Amino acid sequence: MKPGEVISKVRNFMESRVILTAAELNLFTHLHEKSSSAKELAGKLKLNARALTRLLDTLVTFGLVKKHDTYYLLTDQGAPLDASHPDTILPLILHLNNLWDSWSHLTETVKNGPDRKPKPFWYKTKEDQRAFIGAMHVVGRKLSQEIAGAYDLKPFKRFLDIGGGSGTYCIAFLKKNPMLTGVIFDLKNVILMAEERMNAEGLAKRVELVAGDFYHDDLPRGCDLALLSAIIHQNSPEQNLALYRKIFQALLPGGRLLIRDFVMDESRTHPPEGALFALNMLINTPGGDTYTFLEIKHPLEEAGFREVKIIRSSQMMDCLVEAKKP
Repeated sequence: MKPGEVISKVRNFMESRVILTAAELNLFTHLHEKSSSAKELAGKLKLNARALTRLLDTLVTFGLVKKHDTYYLLTDQGAPLDASHPDTILPLILHLNNLWDSWSHLTETVKNGPDRKPKPFWYKTKEDQRAFIGAMHVVGRKLSQEIAGAYDLKPFKRFLDIGGGSGTYCIAFLKKNPMLTGVIFDLKNVILMAEERMNAEGLAKRVELVAGDFYHDDLPRGCDLALLSAIIHQNSPEQNLALYRKIFQALLPGGRLLIRDFVMDESRTHPPEGALFALNMLINTPGGDTYTFLEIKHPLEEAGFREVKIIRSSQMMDCLVEAKKP
């Protein structure tokens, strides 16, 4: 990488901060509803007019907002940042905004090691938790359909979505296999979000919603397929082993476990996104990490699973590892 490229990469934080601040202030939604001058919008939102003007002008240079005379309006490119857009990405942007403060402590973390008792960022407020769950839906709404289409769901009758959020993967799996029923297991506040989505999708009668904490509570039994989607990276190896044992006990004989996450190579430098995400877990969790295949396989086997294999490889967090309960 040339010096100019390094400087450009370092300066990227400025562009990120502009979009994050605009999202935090919900400017994109307001500018979708009607064109406004900076003065009008500043009065409505109780912001500094001069500072807001500079922010909006910068958003214009990004192509997210357009300007006519003194009035601003959202562009087609900026439309997905509007909260009311059918494919809005705003929850994901707000989740990334919540990570800003923790990433500012990376130097301290490298000096002193991770905080062993951090409070998860999604517990700060209900709004933060909703943003996190919404972000997971943004990430998963297309990927879940892709995975449901690629994986043979016909042999299965009952599906357990562990830490299933608002039910993105459960919806995709149940729509792919009309004979499948589902169980979503997550925290109480999250289950309320899942209930909203199941009702909206017309799947409420096919899904059981169970509130609980997989770190402390037993898992619902009687399922022949279980999914851990983007869960193992937030856990330490010891926490994952304990969770695998709970899943093994909950699954019916012959049942399968699917794990969706990064799978690192043995050097732990590929995929690059996984190496970066390992830092994200270092900063935001007591013991989370990204894992190699062997670091996933060995504790699964220790928990009793067999036939552990990678069934989908990728450079992103959409690798799939499958394991079978004998």
